[in-house]
Amino acid sequence: MNQDVKDQAVNILNQILECELAGAVCYTHYGFMVFGYNRIPIVSWLNSQADENLAHARKAGEMITHFGGHPSLGIGKLLESHKHDIGQILVECMETENRTLLLYKDLLKLSEGHSVLLEEYAREMIYQEELHIGEIDKMMRKPGDIHVAEPIANLKK
Repeated sequence: MNQDVKDQAVNILNQILECELAGAVCYTHYGFMVFGYNRIPIVSWLNSQADENLAHARKAGEMITHFGGHPSLGIGKLLESHKHDIGQILVECMETENRTLLLYKDLLKLSEGHSVLLEEYAREMIYQEELHIGEIDKMMRKPGDIHVAEPIANLKK
């Protein structure tokens, strides 16, 4: 892989790192803000998502240093609508997951033909992000509604 592609990959990986860290912070915060009868299972799910985001951030950081880059100390956009009903929390979760998914897709496109390691990493992370998005979509549906929600359109990174 030439230096230009490597530099671009490290840049995208740093954006991924920042987004995954932001996801960990947001999921943790959302867990604090859930109240009501279903609090315990919802908080448990949110905490597991925060842990998974942190694990993804660690993977991104390891990939950055593998390619000779310096992991960012920044954090991605923190979504906070101050509307703490479960529906709004899920909308914000979906936005975060979609943003990160787009970055993984950018990394896959960049790495194709240059690095099998990066290609496989990006594919695995796309797979996981799409599963997360699917789970959030299912949680956003009304009971008995089997139709997939419309994707969030024109999402900006």
